[in-house]
Amino acid sequence: MREVPGAARAVVIGGGVSGCSVAYHLADLGWDVVLLERRRLTCGTTWHAAGLIGQLRSNANMTRLARYSADLYARLEDETGIGTGMRRTGSLSLALTEHRLTEIRRQAGLARAFGVEAHEITAADVAGLHPHVEIGDVLGAVHLPGDGQCDPAGVAMALAKGARMRGASIMEGVSATDVLTEDGRVTGVTWVRDGETDTIACEHVVNCGGMWGRELAARAGVTLPLHACEHFYLVTEPIADLDRLPVLRVPDECAYYKEDAGKILLGAFERVAKPWGGAGIPENFEFDSLAEDFEHFEPILQTAIARMPMLKEAGIRTFFNGPESFTPDDRYYLGEAPELRGYWVAAGYNSIGIVSSGGAGRALAAWMDDGLPPHDLWDVDIRRAQPFQRSRHYLGERVSETLGLLYADHWPFRQPETARGVRRTPLHDTLKARGAVFGEAAGWERANWFARDGQEREYCHDWHRANWFENRAVEHMACREDAGLFDLSTFGKIRVEGRDACHFLNRVCAGEVDVAPGRIVYTQMLNARGGIECDLTVTRLSETAFLCVVPAATVRRDLAWLTRHVGDDFAVITDVTSGEGVIAVMGPRAREVLMAAGAGDLSNEGHPFGTAREVEIGLTLARAHRVSYVGELGWELYLPTDQVAHAFEAIMGVDAPPKLCGLHALDSLRCEKAFRHFGHDITDEDHVLEAGLGFAVRTSKGDFIGRDAVLRRREAGLTRRMVQFLLDDPDPILHHDETILRNGEPVSILTSGSYGHALGAAVGLGYVPCAGETSADVLANSYEIEIAGTRVPASISLRPLYDPSGARMRS
Repeated sequence: MREVPGAARAVVIGGGVSGCSVAYHLADLGWDVVLLERRRLTCGTTWHAAGLIGQLRSNANMTRLARYSADLYARLEDETGIGTGMRRTGSLSLALTEHRLTEIRRQAGLARAFGVEAHEITAADVAGLHPHVEIGDVLGAVHLPGDGQCDPAGVAMALAKGARMRGASIMEGVSATDVLTEDGRVTGVTWVRDGETDTIACEHVVNCGGMWGRELAARAGVTLPLHACEHFYLVTEPIADLDRLPVLRVPDECAYYKEDAGKILLGAFERVAKPWGGAGIPENFEFDSLAEDFEHFEPILQTAIARMPMLKEAGIRTFFNGPESFTPDDRYYLGEAPELRGYWVAAGYNSIGIVSSGGAGRALAAWMDDGLPPHDLWDVDIRRAQPFQRSRHYLGERVSETLGLLYADHWPFRQPETARGVRRTPLHDTLKARGAVFGEAAGWERANWFARDGQEREYCHDWHRANWFENRAVEHMACREDAGLFDLSTFGKIRVEGRDACHFLNRVCAGEVDVAPGRIVYTQMLNARGGIECDLTVTRLSETAFLCVVPAATVRRDLAWLTRHVGDDFAVITDVTSGEGVIAVMGPRAREVLMAAGAGDLSNEGHPFGTAREVEIGLTLARAHRVSYVGELGWELYLPTDQVAHAFEAIMGVDAPPKLCGLHALDSLRCEKAFRHFGHDITDEDHVLEAGLGFAVRTSKGDFIGRDAVLRRREAGLTRRMVQFLLDDPDPILHHDETILRNGEPVSILTSGSYGHALGAAVGLGYVPCAGETSADVLANSYEIEIAGTRVPASISLRPLYDPSGARMRS
């Protein structure tokens, strides 16, 4: 029996494909790594995975990781001598509805923009590629020739051997029991084997525990919201003369098919899944399966027989039910946990663990080695997880839906239907009574749009104009022409106070925050590469107290960034999001409305743009911030949560009250004004100067994180820049991820898109190459936006198309 090392730089917990990949890539970087597997490698989920390798993911970076996985698995056999079964059979995705056809056409355009070969094909073409498929109701399909399949266990074993060849220790039969900590960071891991127990001293731990990961994380005080679900597939008996076939996906029927050694594997992502293991996963679960439930799977099989009639005569060799872990939003977790330094996570793969793990392991290893992710990974960043999501009841309810959403229509603004209502603003019930239709963000219920009297208060989705399109148009134009009221209580609010608060914030923010009390500074927190870690406003409340306002979804990320950079500065950092509500009144008549509600002098002299001061609203007091995310005159009113309802009543009780507006209108307004949105238009990979936010940077103030990167880029010049587009045709709709074509060639994708109701057509934001080009050169080109296969001419602007001077906000 091999001796367990007493020390390592990193300990990886879990011997599935994820853990083996992390160990492989860390060892490749020269790290001293120990991998602990409680039983045997691959014994949890990896051994029974379907092994589908689909290169196209939800965005460019996720696609980059999947493509790397495919390339890695293809070369591992030569490197290690262990077969991975990697075959590039190609894949087909069928559309049975017009809505699905639009979706897969959009996916094909996205694939081509990412450099993935993709072809839109007809039903007849499908029959040529997969002659066993019934095509009578197929409206179209997308063929990705570079997709394929592999042997999951073989991949994991090859990665493990590759890790050993690079010096890693792979220990089977060794259970990690606890993670040791001191002063908020990892110091070691305790383990047990056959009754023997000891400790490995280490600086880093990586939780690759799969469906055991949640409980393992909880023991260290780390939030890792995932839950296992039952996942079903069957394998037929051998079918005579069955040729090599592409992987087939029929998402409208919740099914996928792959040919494997002359047999057909049929799997499903049924619309209502069966959660499993809520009370904990048995420790002795090893190469095991769950009880058969043929009644649950039978509707999928009946549909499959109609789709592939030869299945009617094929015998079933294996009917399998095995658990896989799912997350509340169908995106896996990667990165360092905000609660504990040195505690890393790569888990919760939502049934795409094989295609994801190669690239995810490489990205995480690079992140651990460099201290920053190699590129934008916010989609899967563990810092998006909310503490309340640890609730087993919440997870059990939510993952019954998220498994099925993998193959559901991926509508823009689709909202989860399960496990809702956890976080509510003080105005939730009031707005609901007035017609609000809610969406969810970071667990918050947020009014997205307001239904008319008699209108159904629910989403009816569409790729063109959804049922709420006209509602948003009315709300949007109310802000442009009159006055609108938004409930923005879900804004993240972080107080930074103490003797060194100003010095600290000036060190982590690119703007100058050493301003007079009452001043509001729009700024960014940058990383050492000049990428944007946070987009925020900082309001100086007093000499030693500041309020940072950040997006609702990024509060935990931003708290972690601040906490980990405070260093020796004496500053207390506190999340006060739930302590204050926010009512925003925006539009040309905002001043009139608020003065009628008791606010006093709101003139430019009495309350200049970019300042905050106390005002009276009704019978109470509010801190009024004169800022705007919609591009109009307006104020955000910050009040204790117990007084928000009263302030709302006072404002809505004036003679000409504002129009109630939702977050969809806020989004279309900010797109029209070309205001950036973190996570879409700006990320930690996007340089602040490329994003067009250099006006918010003050290199003259002295040193701050990212300053050198800003100066270097100013000297070298930009290679790409953010621009705004306006479609020439007023009919099409933009969402995001549509391909940008310059002079007929794809150059990028839209990072944001919406409809500019005041401009009369859809607007979008995106980056275009500009190396060696002047502004005039960029503008001189011809631009089009590809929408579901159709190219639409577009105008381009380097300045906001709506009110480019910003005069309306300062009026």
